[in-house]
Amino acid sequence: MLDLGRTFLQSVERSPNALALVDGDVQLTYAQWHRMILNVADGLRELGLEHGDRLLVVLQNRWEMATLHWAGQFAGIVIVPLNWRAKPEEVDYCVTDAGVKAIVYEPVSADSVVQSAAAQKVPRVGLDDPPGRTNTFDALIVERTRSGEVTDTTHATADDISLILYTSGTTGKGKGVPRRHRHERAGALAHVAQNLYRRGERTLGVMPLYHTMGVRSLLAMALVDGLFVCVRRWNAKLALDCISKHTLTCLYLVPTLYHDLLADSAFASTDTSSVRKLGFAGAPMNDGLLKRLSAAFEPELFVNHYGSSEVYTFSIDQDATKKPGSAGRAGINTRLRVARLDALSPDEIAEAGEEGQIIVDLLGDEAFEGYWNRPDANAKCLREGWYFTGDTGYLDRDGDLYVTGRVDDMIISGGENISPVDIESVLSLHPAVDEVAVAGVKDERWGQRVVAFIKRREYVDSAALDAWCRQSDLVNFKRPRDYVFVDDIPKSPVGKILRRKLQAGEYTPDSHALPAQPTATTKE
Repeated sequence: MLDLGRTFLQSVERSPNALALVDGDVQLTYAQWHRMILNVADGLRELGLEHGDRLLVVLQNRWEMATLHWAGQFAGIVIVPLNWRAKPEEVDYCVTDAGVKAIVYEPVSADSVVQSAAAQKVPRVGLDDPPGRTNTFDALIVERTRSGEVTDTTHATADDISLILYTSGTTGKGKGVPRRHRHERAGALAHVAQNLYRRGERTLGVMPLYHTMGVRSLLAMALVDGLFVCVRRWNAKLALDCISKHTLTCLYLVPTLYHDLLADSAFASTDTSSVRKLGFAGAPMNDGLLKRLSAAFEPELFVNHYGSSEVYTFSIDQDATKKPGSAGRAGINTRLRVARLDALSPDEIAEAGEEGQIIVDLLGDEAFEGYWNRPDANAKCLREGWYFTGDTGYLDRDGDLYVTGRVDDMIISGGENISPVDIESVLSLHPAVDEVAVAGVKDERWGQRVVAFIKRREYVDSAALDAWCRQSDLVNFKRPRDYVFVDDIPKSPVGKILRRKLQAGEYTPDSHALPAQPTATTKE
């Protein structure tokens, strides 16, 4: 298999004059970007980084971030991307855990880098003159005398480690996920195939490049000689401008960002007709948003992609509106099963319709081989050649997968296992509900009670929402016992609902809401 450097060279050789990268006024063709990438790769080596060394990158989605990612692939240097919002202790942890040899950062992430003791022990390359830098990015991109042909400029093999992604984790420290060039290329090829990308596709590069979705969009565009348009920080109006200005053809976002696009006042007046393919991942999309997006874009393809940093693709549904809530079937590089919730072995398989833990075969081409320096995590998640994802779900009678949440998110009320996703899907269809999250809150009698946290589009009260649930096919024991109206649903930087914050009371009540009222006092 080709390494990623040679993969990029394919596009340089096929389409040297095609536009490859845009970031505001910066526009680079594949030939121009390739030269820039080689300069940066040389600059990293001059900085002292060698084949296999780790480089911590704490940047937004700017052209320098994308360039560093590719430079690492050419140089055989392992990229360790980290959320630019990371705290000093997170920088400290990653520098130490990954054994990084240098850091690249910018003013928005400077405080955390400066306050990290471990970061002070390695070279620090700064963009836009941040405090604490020891080197500048401009010094990396200086043109150097280079001998040899273009094809002699890659220094990695398919078996080398491409990057280490740190999982965001809701508790404890993130786990490092090392992924080889062949894992990353296989994931990108699958992304192209499963989203039916053609040569010359154009996408919005807004999903962060410290997250598997952002990396996949970057690599996939290179595979099809496509265009990656950087968006440094999410802004719905800016995203709409990019779609119109650069005639983007495909979007791959988390549901929250799609919600923001539709909610922006500029959406109705923006020409989005060039977008023919929609893809989403990172979190389930509720039925209401699915219908609104389908009506707004009328896409040729609407893909629900379900996966993780560890194994990029678990499953794919290429017609997300046909069976709302379905995550489809195993991807082209994957085998999956649903094991019983108490299973210790991958052979303890749940029946059709029975909720269990989703597990994935580690022999798949996209699958990682184990966590970085975390034998404890490996012991918990890797069993007999299968990855136990920690996600709950079930296979229906047709063999389609439904993801119902996390093992840790499961609400256990009066001895019943209750999935938040089922309830959220029902409530999302109410016309007055803008966003909804359901969580289990401690209750002396039931252990946990089901509470729905609602962000309203227009006024609605608890009684109306309870009546809505009663008229649905939601069984009575799953109905929320309380409704809490909030200004916003707390989410992670990539759009995952943070139920633990809701459970802990870390939210802002809707200023127009009455105090939450219980809707039921008995278990039916």
